[in-house]
Amino acid sequence: MADITKIKREPQMKASINQALVESGERERLKELLRTKLIECGWRDQLKDYCKEIIKQKGLDNVTVEDLVKTITPKGRALVPDEVKRELLQRIRQFLAEKQ
Repeated sequence: MADITKIKREPQMKASINQALVESGERERLKELLRTKLIECGWRDQLKDYCKEIIKQKGLDNVTVEDLVKTITPKGRALVPDEVKRELLQRIRQFLAEKQ
């Protein structure tokens, strides 16, 4: 099985894994699982509230979509529960193990 920590260091390996995920349809299944889990845990609502707060602070006319995305991305990543990350990582590992 591929060492998942090497994926960050090896762009070619990451691209190869991504291609296999796309070709098998597993990438779409994982994306749907992630969407569901994030909605269930309240992540989506938290991020929506954070966006509203930023817009309220800066004013609607002073916020672009690009600025908003740049501002919320780090918080959005930080708010993803560890359990959701672990489950996705486990599913990817399982997929890689089955491919061998």
